[in-house]
Amino acid sequence: MKILVTGTAGFIGSHLSLKLLERGDEVVGLDNINDYYDQNVKYGRLQRGGIIQEIEEGKEIPYGKLLTSSTNPKYKFIKLNLEDKKAMMQLFEKEKFDAVCNLAAQAGVRYSLTNPDAYIDSNIIGFMNILESCRHNNVKNLCYASSSSVYGLNEELPFSTNHNVDHPISLYAASKKSNELMAHTYSHLFGISTTGLRFFTVYGPWGRPDMALFLFTKAAIEDKKIDVFNNGEMLRDFTYIDDIVEGVIRVIDNPAKPNKNWDKKEPSTSSAPYKVYNIGNNNPVKLMDFITAIENKLGKKIEKNMMPLQAGDVPATYADVTDLVEDLGYKPATPIQEGINKFVDWYLEFFGYNKNL
Repeated sequence: MKILVTGTAGFIGSHLSLKLLERGDEVVGLDNINDYYDQNVKYGRLQRGGIIQEIEEGKEIPYGKLLTSSTNPKYKFIKLNLEDKKAMMQLFEKEKFDAVCNLAAQAGVRYSLTNPDAYIDSNIIGFMNILESCRHNNVKNLCYASSSSVYGLNEELPFSTNHNVDHPISLYAASKKSNELMAHTYSHLFGISTTGLRFFTVYGPWGRPDMALFLFTKAAIEDKKIDVFNNGEMLRDFTYIDDIVEGVIRVIDNPAKPNKNWDKKEPSTSSAPYKVYNIGNNNPVKLMDFITAIENKLGKKIEKNMMPLQAGDVPATYADVTDLVEDLGYKPATPIQEGINKFVDWYLEFFGYNKNL
C-alpha cells in the first residue's frame, strides 16, 4: 500500500513508518517538526529513515517539498502543517494514498492548560483537513490517534471502549474525543472507514522527552530529584512502542466495517464503517514500581519529591482490550522491566552517557 503517516518525526509515527517500509509498503511521512520538545530527537528519528543524513546548523528543512530517503526510495517526507488546507489537498491529489494513519497532534495534558490554541489548530482544524482530504480524494481507509485521556472522570476500571467518555478533564482529551465524533460523521456521510486508537501511556526508545520515563531517567543519571505526582499512587497501563506499532498495523490492514447488528449502546462501533480500539498493556503498573524498574536498570536510587495530583491528570488508566483480541487477534504483552531496559540502553547511547553507569 501507499500510506500517509502524519507525525512521522514523532515517537509512534517514526517507529510505524520504519515498520511499514520494512514489510514493503510505500510511505509518505508528514510532520511540521515543531519545537514542543527537543527537535534533535525528531531529527534523529528522521535520520533513522534516511530522510536527513546531516542537519546543518541554522539550516531549515524546506516547507512543502517532498524529500526522498537516501536509504529507501519508498520513503518520502514532507514538512507541512495539518492546518494548511491548500497544501494538504495538493499532497493528497498528487500522491493518491491507499490509506492514511494520522498520528500528528499537539500532545500533552499539562501543556493544554497553558497553550490551548495549539490543540485547536492541530487537533481540530488539522484533523478536519485530514477528513476533507480523504473525502475529496477517495481515501477510504483512515486510522488516527485518540488517547486513553478521553476516559476523563470515568472511574470504572478497566476502561472499555463502550464506557461513557463525555466527561474529559483536559482540552487535550476533549480534542481527541472530538476527533472520534468527527470521524464517525465522515464514516456515516461518506463511507470512509475510520478507526480511532486510544493509546495508553506509550514508552520505549526514541520516546518523547516530556514523558515520565525520559524525565526520570535523565534525573537519575544526573543525581537530581524527580517530581512524583499523586504521591506515587498513580496507576498507568504502560504500553511498549513495538506493541503499539503492531496494533496500528493490524488496524491499517483491517479497515473498519459497518456493524450490521449494531446495538446503539455500543459507542465503539456503528452502522457506519467506524471503530474505536484501546491499545494498552492490559496490566496497570504503580508509578512507584515503574520508577523502581528504572532504578533496577541503572543500579541506583532516585530521589523523589512527592507531589499532589495535577490538574488534568487521571489517577489510573487500565485498558480493556477485548475488542482488539477478538477482532484482530492481538494483545500487547511486553513486560515493564524489559521495555524500560531497552529504553535506558537507547537513552545512554543517544545522549552519549557512559554505558557503565
